[in-house]
Order: sequence, then structure tokens, then C-alpha cells
Amino acid sequence: MQVTITPAKRLVGEVEIPGDKSISHRCIILGAIADGDTHLSRFLMSSDCLNTIKAFRQMGVNINVPDSNNVTISGVGLYRLKPPSSPIDAGNSGTTARLLAGLLSGQNFESVITGDESLQKRPMDRIIAPLRKMGANIKACNSPGYLPLSISPGTLEGIDYEMPVASAQVKSALILATLYANSPSCIHQPAVSRDHTEILLQTFGGKIDVHNNTIIAYPAQRLYGQNIKIPGDISSAAFLMTAGLLVPNSELTLKEVGINPTRTGILDVYRQMGADISVENLSFSGGEKTGDITVKTSCLKGTVISGDLIPRLIDEIPIIALAATQAHGTTIIRDAQELKVKESNRINTVVNMLSRLGANIESTDDGMVIHGPVTLKGNTLDSFGDHRLAMTAAVAGLIAQGETVVDGWEWTDVSFPGFYETLKNLQS
Repeated sequence: MQVTITPAKRLVGEVEIPGDKSISHRCIILGAIADGDTHLSRFLMSSDCLNTIKAFRQMGVNINVPDSNNVTISGVGLYRLKPPSSPIDAGNSGTTARLLAGLLSGQNFESVITGDESLQKRPMDRIIAPLRKMGANIKACNSPGYLPLSISPGTLEGIDYEMPVASAQVKSALILATLYANSPSCIHQPAVSRDHTEILLQTFGGKIDVHNNTIIAYPAQRLYGQNIKIPGDISSAAFLMTAGLLVPNSELTLKEVGINPTRTGILDVYRQMGADISVENLSFSGGEKTGDITVKTSCLKGTVISGDLIPRLIDEIPIIALAATQAHGTTIIRDAQELKVKESNRINTVVNMLSRLGANIESTDDGMVIHGPVTLKGNTLDSFGDHRLAMTAAVAGLIAQGETVVDGWEWTDVSFPGFYETLKNLQS
């Protein structure tokens, strides 16, 4: 599917950002294994999150979706999931595949997790290895280290594990597996990554301790259903935030966005680049801090993005790279090797996309270097089957000269259904 984007004169308005994708996944998982009902509002009805719902329906969990924002899960408890009659298809969702691998390692039935062609190329060794150390019977069915994964019953023991990379998906898989283990697990992160699993597990009644970069996860006997309003996804807000900074004479307010400190690296970076950003109306929902983010058109300057900041904005790097093309001076992004194992190799694909628009950008082994500002010129751009690349291309089209055609627009439904309509409604 193609869409054509033309330059915008200004963007003005208020937007309710779709619910956080990471939190939506985790609420389904924990709600399914809790006792009692869990009611979710502002749930993200994206293809990824719907794959997680489908997976638990395959395991006998009644999940009701009465409308486009609400979900009710009739939890079956920790030990009453049913064997799926067919392989669980995670689609394009790495979160679904990796977190379920941890959860299913503790079940008393056999299961298989697979995914689409893209997901089958993303590495799973990072969860297979530590889960095996716990005693999980998990193996790759075809190609070593990749989906499909076959999981059989095993006796799990807690482990003391040094994570080689900061990954929320890996630590979450281990935390979920530890719910079914005979002893606690001690997980050491090289840097802090998003901590939604830790927050939500405590909300649902589980026990977990966090000391700086070390997590102690405990087995559980029972979790309890909750009522949770899911915050807006800051990773989705990032695209409109950037559009508001770059399109002339713009002012946007993004309502009730999650501002968990493990996710707000983009706010820190844009502020050090000179962006006019404010956060107001602070509140909490489901243990998560939220606020209204207002951005205004700004003159940006180059910066350096590296180190512990990277895990706090890894999904936002494509759109930050676009902003850097309009900043005065040089922006250097490094320590971002994780970009290579996302939905696409985001170092290569971001550099390819922005170069086609005329950006002065070059790739490095662990990131990219961007010189600005430059005048972008519209072109036909491939989304590379990556939702964040598709939305980055659309925002680029708002500031590029001429028309920008985005191929593979359907991938935006992975995280931001209705993104095109939202952009149109903000133009005045």
C-alpha cells in the first residue's frame, strides 16, 4: 500500500496518542495468568498486540474486546493455561515471541512459537541461552537461534545472569519464566532498559526487587486481576513530537503520554538539541507516570547520543535521525548496535531512506553521523516492512520539497493505526 505525503504549512492541535504497545502486550500476558478479571482501557489495537490476544485465546483464555479501546481478560491463574492446538503465530511481534517463550517454558504442556518471514530472521538465542540455563526445554526447530521455537515441559530453577545487552524483552522473558521457577533469579543489566514488566508485575501482586541495574525476580503462587488505563505510547508520540518541532509555525499537545524515565530519552535529547518542549498535567496510571507533552517549532542543534541513553530511546532513533537532518551542526549516534536486529537493520535502512531524500548522513558500525541542516527533496521511499520507518518517511514528507511516496504503509498498523488520518487532521 502506498501513501503520498506533501509539505505541511503548519500543524496545530491536541492528539490522544494510541496506548503504549509494550504495556499493552504485558497487560494481556499478566491478566491472562492472574486470578479474576482484568479490565484495560486505551489498549493498543495494533496487529502486534492482537497477536498476543490471539495467542492467549489459543490457550483457553477468554478475552473480550467490546470496542476499539477496551479489553477484558478473564484470567485463568498461573497454572491453568491450556495447550494450544496449533503453533502460536506471533506475526511480526518480537515482544510476543520472546515474552511468550519465557512464560511457556514454565508450563506443563508442549508448544511451538512461530512468526512471519521478518520475525523468523530476528535472533532468538538471546532468550534461548538463559532460559536453557534455567532448565527450560526450548529449541529452534529449523535454523539454530531463530523461530520457530519448540518448548516442552521442564523444571525451572532461578539463575544469576549477566545480560550481554540491555534488552527489555530478554529480561522480561526471564522474569516471566521465574514466576514458575523453584527459586528466585538475579538479572544484571549492563544499562537500564524499559521496566514495564517490573512495574506491572508488582501491580498484579507479584514480587520483584530492583537495585540500580540488578533485578531480583521471585516465583509466584498467585497474581490478581487489575483495572488499568494504559498510557499513550511515547514511541508513537515521537513522530508527532518531531513533526511539531520541524514543520513551521506548529504547536502540538500530545495527551496523557507515558513518561516512564526508562523511555524518555527522546525528551532529554530534544531538549539538549534546543527543542521547545514542556510536560504538564502529570499523573499516574497502573504504576506508570503520564503527562501532556507540548511541542513548538524549534531551531535545533546537533548533539551526541550514546551510552546509557541508547536503551531509553532505541525505538525513536529513526525519527531522531530525521530531526538531526534539520539541526545545525553534526549529530553523532553511537553504541546503537541493537538497531541491526529490529524489524529491519535500522542503521542501514534509516541511512538509505534519508539519503534518498538528500540528507548528509553516513552509517557507522554502531550508529550514524548526520550533518545538518539540509533541504530534503521528496522521493519514493520503501518502509522495509518496518512501521517506524514508514512513519519516519511520512514525517519527512511533511518538510521535504515536492511529493514523498511511502511504500508499505500498511506496516504503520503495527503500532499506530490511523497515523495518516492523524497527520491530515493536524494540518491547517
